[in-house]
Amino acid sequence: MNDDAFLPVALRLDDAEILIVGGGGIAANKTRLVMSRGATILVIARALGPEMRRWHEEGRVRLAGESVSAALLDALLPRMRAVFAATDDESVNRLVADRARAHNVLVCAVDDPEPSSFITPAIIDRRPVQIAIMTGGAAPVLARRLRLQIESLLPEGLGRLARFMRGRRPWIRERLPEVTARRRAWEMFVDGPGAEAALAGQDDAAQAALERAVSGHSRAGEAWLVGAGPGDPDMLTLAALRLMQNCDSVLYDQLIPETILERVRRDAVRVFVGKQRSRHSLPQAEINAELIRRAQAGERVLRLKGGDPFIFGRGGEEMEALLAAGVRVRVIPGITAASGCGALAGIPLTHRDCAQICVFLTGHARADGSLVLDWPSLARRGQTLVIYMGLTPLAELCERLTEHGLPPDWPAAVIERGTRPDQRVHAGTLATLAALARERAVSSPALIIIGEVVRHRGAVG
Repeated sequence: MNDDAFLPVALRLDDAEILIVGGGGIAANKTRLVMSRGATILVIARALGPEMRRWHEEGRVRLAGESVSAALLDALLPRMRAVFAATDDESVNRLVADRARAHNVLVCAVDDPEPSSFITPAIIDRRPVQIAIMTGGAAPVLARRLRLQIESLLPEGLGRLARFMRGRRPWIRERLPEVTARRRAWEMFVDGPGAEAALAGQDDAAQAALERAVSGHSRAGEAWLVGAGPGDPDMLTLAALRLMQNCDSVLYDQLIPETILERVRRDAVRVFVGKQRSRHSLPQAEINAELIRRAQAGERVLRLKGGDPFIFGRGGEEMEALLAAGVRVRVIPGITAASGCGALAGIPLTHRDCAQICVFLTGHARADGSLVLDWPSLARRGQTLVIYMGLTPLAELCERLTEHGLPPDWPAAVIERGTRPDQRVHAGTLATLAALARERAVSSPALIIIGEVVRHRGAVG
C-alpha cells in the first residue's frame, strides 16, 4: 500500500447514515467521532460496551444486528455514507471492508490501512475550525503527538472567531462587492485587534474593528504587556506564545533570554530597552513614550517582561500611560520568578509546618542607596520572604533582618539564573549568605528566599 495515496478531505455527515461494526472500546471511539457531526448511526455488534449501551438506551445509536454476515452487510451498505470496521477480529473487519468496497462505500478498517478506503486523522477540534493531521496510516502515534503540539498553539476561542467571521460574511459582501477589497479588509481584521476581540467573545469591539477595516481606515494599534516567565521558554503561557507570534514589534530588556526571544515572530522589530554599554536602563518615561508611539502608528506592540508584568515589572505604570494616551491594552500574566524559581529549586514558598505567609518585596535601593523597608514586619517567624533585585544589597538585607529579631542561623538562599539550564542554588543562613554569594561570584538575575522553607528544599528535576 502506498502511504501517499490518502487525500485529506472533509466529509459531510449531518445528512448521512454511518455503520459501525463492533460494540467495544474501539467502536465507541469511532462512534464518538461521528456522533457530534449529526450522522445517523447504525451498529452491528454481539455485545455493547458501557458507552455504546448508554448511547443505545438514549436512542443515539440504533442496533441493526448482532451477527456480521455478508447478507446483512449487502442489505445495509447501499444507503451508508461510510462504515467503520471496529472489531478486534481482523477477519470480520476484512469481510466488512470487502463488502463495502464492492458497494463503493467508504470504509475504515481500524488499525488496518490496507483494506481501508479512508482513515481517520488526528483532529484538533475548534469547530467550525478543524485541523486534521495524518500520516497515511504509517505512524498514528506520531500524528497524535503532532496534534498535541499544534493544539497547544491554537487559542481556545478560535471557534468563536470563525463563527463571528461567518456571521459577518453577508454584511461585508454587501459593503464590499469586489473580492480583492473584501479579502484585504478581512486580512486587516484578522491581523489586528478585531480578531483578538472576537477570540475573547467581545463581539462589539470586533464589529467596530471590522467596520474600520471595511471603511479603509488604518489599523488601530494596541499594546500587549506580556509576562515571559522566569527564563525557561517552556514556562511561557499559551497566550504569551500566541501574542509573541502576532506582534509587529517587541520591547524587551536584559531579563529576557535569547531562547525566549526566538519564539517572537521573526519579522517583528526588536527594540532593546534594558541596560546598554556605558548607559543605564532606558528611563521608564521613554519606554512609555515608545510604546505609545508605536501603538498610535498602528502597530501591535509587545512589551515582553520577565516574570509577571504586574509584579515588580512596572507594568502598572506602562498600562496607565498607555490608557491615558487612548491606546488599547492587553495584559497577559506570567509565571513570576518567585513561584518559578522556587519550584525548580525545590523550595516551597509556603509550608504548613513553618510558613503561613509569603511576602514579595524588592531590594531595589533608593537613589541615595538606602533601603527603606518595614523591617519589624519582615523579621518575623512563620513567613517566607522572597526578595527581587536584592543581590547588591544582600549583606544589608541580612544584617537588618538579624538586627530586628531573626536569628543569624535563619535559613536563606540565593537562586541564580533560576529555571535556566545553568541555574545555581546557594543555600546558607542570614549570617553566611552574603559571603557565600561573594565567594561564588553570584550574578544577576538572582532571587533571594529567606525563611524556614529553605530547610524543606527537595531534589527536583
